[in-house]
Amino acid sequence: MLTKAAVTYGKGEPFQIDDITIDKPKDGEVLVRIKAVGICHTDLIVRDQYYPVPLPAVLGHEGSGIVEEVGTGVTSVQPGDHVVLSFSSCGECTKCLSGNPYACETFFELNFTGTMGDGTCRLHKDHQDVSNFFGQSSFAHYSVVSERNVVKVPKDVPLEILGPLGCGIQTGSGAVLNKLQPAEGSSIVVFGCGSVGLSAIMAANVASCTTIIAVDLQESRLELAKELGATHTINPKDVANTVEEIQKITGSGANYSVETTSIPAILRQAVDCLATLGRAAVIGAPPVGTEVSLDVNTLLFERSVTGVLLGSGVPQTYIPKLIDLYKNGKFPFDKLIKFYSLEEINQACEDSETGITIKPILKLS
Repeated sequence: MLTKAAVTYGKGEPFQIDDITIDKPKDGEVLVRIKAVGICHTDLIVRDQYYPVPLPAVLGHEGSGIVEEVGTGVTSVQPGDHVVLSFSSCGECTKCLSGNPYACETFFELNFTGTMGDGTCRLHKDHQDVSNFFGQSSFAHYSVVSERNVVKVPKDVPLEILGPLGCGIQTGSGAVLNKLQPAEGSSIVVFGCGSVGLSAIMAANVASCTTIIAVDLQESRLELAKELGATHTINPKDVANTVEEIQKITGSGANYSVETTSIPAILRQAVDCLATLGRAAVIGAPPVGTEVSLDVNTLLFERSVTGVLLGSGVPQTYIPKLIDLYKNGKFPFDKLIKFYSLEEINQACEDSETGITIKPILKLS
């Protein structure tokens, strides 16, 4: 069948709206009519080929929509179900079988090499394969995904706001709730107040952290951070030393930190600001090969650094949890959102990169 999609044809080029062909779902796959899709930082760095997904490609990995058709063997969803699309995993390796699909041993192959799990493409343009992304390619009106990508969600929440739960919001909040698991009454610093960082701040509030420090260069984002639960804000332009400012606020350093910016110097600050026994969670995704310098003696005093992929959670159980928190007024992620049409995708990307919009969402139908 034909579907309209935003196609990436060349490194750093604007997205082009084009008609492409999409195959029917194979065994274990699901055809989803996309209602809306979030734009994530990862889409932009793949467009710019920091991560070299083969081009041409249809990006997009924060889709939400309605199941149209299911392939043989699919049991978790049926036509008409509302779903959020998340990352792809194999379901067979030791990591997946132990309940850690975000650490799937074939994560890179399934999400970044341009094909589905069987090594073939579902998208085509003029008899040429078009690369798949994150097992979903949801910058399109229709998407074929593995059943493992699909998260069934309730129908009493607006479907068009839910897509970002599949990546950015899941990642930021999960870094706190799933990975760090801060103790009640503890302190946490979040570096970077985009959608991922603000999701971490909301999660810290859910976790009953009592000192929640937001660090960002944009005052508008710091104001929103306070609205979402930050108890203190720091604009590095206004202080002589960010780490020292954090130590003043906390007394002896923060118990936890979350780094979302992808900037090596900021990661150093996220470690240096920690108290003894402190833990830093790294989310920001810089170009492959990026290195950071840390003082080993800082780490020796029982401080630790951990990476976080997709919020270290199981989407099928964690995303419904976030939706319940939202419905109960404890996780107002809708305050991050601004809607655009598919045809406005390049403007939406520019607004995201310049900080005008926290979380752009493309409404497709």
